[in-house]
Amino acid sequence: MGAAGERSRVNRLTLLTTRDCHLCVDARAALDRVTRESGEAWSEVDVAHDAALAREYGDRLPVVLLDGREHGYWDVDVPRLLRDLRA
Repeated sequence: MGAAGERSRVNRLTLLTTRDCHLCVDARAALDRVTRESGEAWSEVDVAHDAALAREYGDRLPVVLLDGREHGYWDVDVPRLLRDLRA
């Protein structure tokens, strides 16, 4: 899970995933890059364990949340995410 759990505070970045998601593998690597460049940790939530999240996001996984709001889905736009983290 990369940087998840390395800090005790709530992470600004959350990656919504599910099992057997090939795009999620790429998204994890992209968020690890964001962590290396920004110092911001991220956490991961498997929507299979939350029916409400699965209903809302299930057809768009993976989804990146920044400060609890949807920032993007299917792929991670690293330059845009880094810019928005600094804003």
